Amino acid sequence: MPETISFAIGGMTCAACAARVEKVLNRLEGVQAVVNFATERAQIVLNGPETTPDMVVAAVRKAGFTVAERSLDLALTGMSCAACAARIERVLNRVPLTQAHVNFATERAHITFVPGVVEPETLISCIEKAGFAAKPLEALSAPDQKAIRAQSWRRERNHFLLTLVLALPFFVEMGAMFCGFGHVLPGWLQFVLATPVQFYCARHFYKQAWNALRAGAANMDVLVVLGTSIAYGFSAFVVVLHAQQHLYFEASVSIITLISLGKLLEARAKNKTGAGLESLLHLQPQIAHVEADGVVLDRPVQAVKVGNIFVVRPGESVPVDGVVIEGASAINEAMLTGESLPVLKTLKAQVYAGTLNTTGLLRVQATGVGADTALAHIVKMVEQAQGSKASVQRLADKVSQVFVPTVVVLALLTFLLGWFVTGHVVWSLVSAVSVLVIACPCALGLATPTAIMVGTGLGARAGILFRNADALEHAQKLKTILVDKTGTLTQGKPTVSDVLPLKEVDPTRLLSVACALEKGSEHPLARAIVDYALQKKVPEQSITDFQAVPGMGVKAKFSGQVALLGSPRFLTDAGLPVEQGMVVGLEQDGKTVIGVALGPEVLGYIALLDQIRPEAASTVAALKAAGIQVLMLTGDNKRTAQRVARQVGVNAYLAGVLPSQKAEKVQAYRAEGGLVGMVGDGINDAPALAAADVGFAIGAGSDVALESADIVLMKSDLRSVLDAISLSRATLSKIRQNLFFAFIYNVLGLPLAAFGLLNPIVAGAAMAMSSVSVVSNSLLLNRWKPLEQKRG
Repeated sequence: MPETISFAIGGMTCAACAARVEKVLNRLEGVQAVVNFATERAQIVLNGPETTPDMVVAAVRKAGFTVAERSLDLALTGMSCAACAARIERVLNRVPLTQAHVNFATERAHITFVPGVVEPETLISCIEKAGFAAKPLEALSAPDQKAIRAQSWRRERNHFLLTLVLALPFFVEMGAMFCGFGHVLPGWLQFVLATPVQFYCARHFYKQAWNALRAGAANMDVLVVLGTSIAYGFSAFVVVLHAQQHLYFEASVSIITLISLGKLLEARAKNKTGAGLESLLHLQPQIAHVEADGVVLDRPVQAVKVGNIFVVRPGESVPVDGVVIEGASAINEAMLTGESLPVLKTLKAQVYAGTLNTTGLLRVQATGVGADTALAHIVKMVEQAQGSKASVQRLADKVSQVFVPTVVVLALLTFLLGWFVTGHVVWSLVSAVSVLVIACPCALGLATPTAIMVGTGLGARAGILFRNADALEHAQKLKTILVDKTGTLTQGKPTVSDVLPLKEVDPTRLLSVACALEKGSEHPLARAIVDYALQKKVPEQSITDFQAVPGMGVKAKFSGQVALLGSPRFLTDAGLPVEQGMVVGLEQDGKTVIGVALGPEVLGYIALLDQIRPEAASTVAALKAAGIQVLMLTGDNKRTAQRVARQVGVNAYLAGVLPSQKAEKVQAYRAEGGLVGMVGDGINDAPALAAADVGFAIGAGSDVALESADIVLMKSDLRSVLDAISLSRATLSKIRQNLFFAFIYNVLGLPLAAFGLLNPIVAGAAMAMSSVSVVSNSLLLNRWKPLEQKRG
């Protein structure tokens, strides 16, 4: 039966491109394609199994065009261990043109797919057929997610309490046996009490085990069901036939009770791992004081629109992003940037949702609402990082996939070999049950993601945003860090220090030409020159035929003549004479020199000075002490670069590097081996940040959408780089500890159980507590503190 698919194509610039794509697709066997340039979509009919959707998309990409993709985040329920997460991941990745990552700890799936070939409903249906439930995360508000977690907690608690009530007589029985009083519960009563525990209290184990087996996989529930069913079934057989054998009802009941307790504690601990994200979600107030027709009305924050005017009173949090139109006040932005001191906000200043107004009354016009606020971007970034997988987790995932089948085989061998060697069927059966019960892949599945959840949450509270788990993992492995000078080692706020006109040139004319050439630029040097000219009340002039030369300067027509502004080298290349003595003297003082020329005449020079960050030298020293090589990149001249490098303690630097060349320098150092980091302001350094193994965008403020950076440092403080590396090392240390505990637990426990040295009840308790111990160990990461708090 023919299959019809439709998807969006990017990169087509004209109708000829659409015709070329159509021609490429119609060459494929059994394909009928129509490509519409106006809608940028392809409508394709597949008439047979010879060509699949994957092959169609591959043909489009091979032709040099792109296929639009979309991401989907789903909240999952019904997973009991890491094997469940692996099964959902495999099911989703079988869907054409779909790539999925499932995180057991966060109970979320991040899926990338091609709309038109695959729809969200199809993906959710695949998950449901595998025996789980899924909902789009965007459809669930923060209160909804909290309510779901609370409901899950109550369900686990009620299951445990009912199980505990029915299990108490068995604990009394075990206590009596231990004290030498013999049996206090007759066999028929044990049978009556154990049956509801086995088939009602543990019904979710059976349901999830059946779903797993039906899908051709196995999980922790399969082990629990096998172990407890064998113990229960053997005991029931003894009671019904009045056989003279020991009963093991207490083993099955105790195992179910202890595992239920472990799941309850695990759920509670897992909720705590998301505390960092929860604290961010609670920052934004639910009510905004919106002005309407001259009256201030309280409205839900969701109802605020871009352009609305709202009032923020002292002691209140800002509801949405906006710009101040009246009033002045100090705003505490620590919750977003990590800056401890409030920031003064006056007319035209930007304020952000979730920040705290401390003193004055502000009237603000909304500029970003809903998902477009800085806070929403931060929350989204943290959620993505918590849902991503670190490469260190791959080993655990591979082990989890084969773990349960291996344990079932080991239990069967334990029973058969034990029976053959000892001749005792019951002893062999009990040993096999112990093997089934003690083995659990949960600890392996939780070892990495729980630590990442805590680490990324801590980072967010300290103004350090990790884009994904790999960034968190790689930061602690850096061997070389390249640091941009302007805005990174320096404050990025240069000021004009000298205005030096030549010959008979009027300083006002020099500044007038410079201001006209620079007034349209956002470069820090340009803004400093324009601001200085405005302070001197220099008359504004217009220019034409403006042209920017990246990394060199600008060129335009001023009063009919060609005007140039840029580095001394820029003027020299244009054939103009440069006063080298004057330029060298200024550059040796650490100043950046800008030359201005009009027609064949050099009007003069403007020198600017950018102050070194106070923490730059100590940060560089700390990085070097940690064994990290630090190099400085700058487009400035060699003499200025040398002076700055000497002041901050950088041993090596590269001067005169154009923005387009920075990425090449990063690639060159990567080729030498070892992970390379790049620290920049996230504006001109975007290509270099993207080229590095780990890119740090420093002082990004609200601009959390910097796609080029792996780590966004909200705080304009170079020490945040040290904090990011320190947090990375602390998190990876926890992950290694967790993986060690998870592996060693099974390595030691399974042989003891196989040789009959571990009672099934003890095995059940150990299995239940293994996951709890791993999550609890991850929570110990909350002891980590940023450098500023340590000093305090």
